[in-house]
Amino acid sequence: MIENKSKLVRTVMSEKMKAVVIHEYGTNDVLRYEEVGRPQPQAGEVLVKVRAAGINPVDWKIRGGAGQRMGMTLPIHLGGEIAGTVEMLGRDVTDFKQGDAVYGIIKSGGFAEYAIAKAADIALKPANLDFVHAATVPLGALTAWQAMFDLARLASGQRLLVTSSSGGVGSLAVQLAKVAGVHVTAIASGRNEDYVRSLGADEFIDYTKQPFEELVHDMDVVFDTVGGETFERAFATLRKGGFLVTAVAFPKNEASEHGVGVARVQCKPNAAQLTSIRELVEDGRLKAHVTTVVPFEGIRTALELSEAGRTRGKIVLDVGA
Repeated sequence: MIENKSKLVRTVMSEKMKAVVIHEYGTNDVLRYEEVGRPQPQAGEVLVKVRAAGINPVDWKIRGGAGQRMGMTLPIHLGGEIAGTVEMLGRDVTDFKQGDAVYGIIKSGGFAEYAIAKAADIALKPANLDFVHAATVPLGALTAWQAMFDLARLASGQRLLVTSSSGGVGSLAVQLAKVAGVHVTAIASGRNEDYVRSLGADEFIDYTKQPFEELVHDMDVVFDTVGGETFERAFATLRKGGFLVTAVAFPKNEASEHGVGVARVQCKPNAAQLTSIRELVEDGRLKAHVTTVVPFEGIRTALELSEAGRTRGKIVLDVGA
């Protein structure tokens, strides 16, 4: 009996898959497309056959050295936003069955043919989206949801400013805010005006023509995904007692200096919120926007496009069938 179990373990561990791995930090030159052992789900986990993976700034930041600051250990399997099908269930998993189409965010390893996800962190994907479009939603929608509603307590009738409204996170923030009955002022370059207005923005500001803080005042909430000078200047647009939440900057003493609230959102997996987001997508009130689809082997191209910072919507890695 022991011998049979050992043979089983060896068989399982011998199964291989392709994955994007880094063994050192640096530019895109450190990316490796490797054959590695296929992981096995433990208690409370599922093995997902990845069909598509979202590309996010955190991916190239980890590659560039942020992984070390985040406490990650080399080698690192990149990728944290996926859509795919449940291939195998770990012990005690009852919410899913083999073959279920799911989406969500995971700790690492999403740029691979298979990835491990905690069952409590993922949800059934929207039925009206293919895998590529489903992979655009989890991180951006959860980040916007948790920033605006959990931290800033944004509510119907309030006024919101979104500093980068055409990006993967900002475009979803505009839509979620409109669903909640919020008046949205959106900032982007002029070439994105039609796109951003199609998302439901009430007012649009082309940041290339005039400083936005000269035009916007008395906002209840600002959601910033740009950081730097944009983050600093955005405080001038808030009313006293307003709230600025950022996805990129690191607040210091701005709250007391400006008489407002300030926080940095750290996106966390949340299956209940993903389920609510799925319902909005299926009802047609939240739409996924794909800018570019890159084949699995084109990971370097995908990260280059993301790092350039000029994309509209989302870049997606098509891992395949």
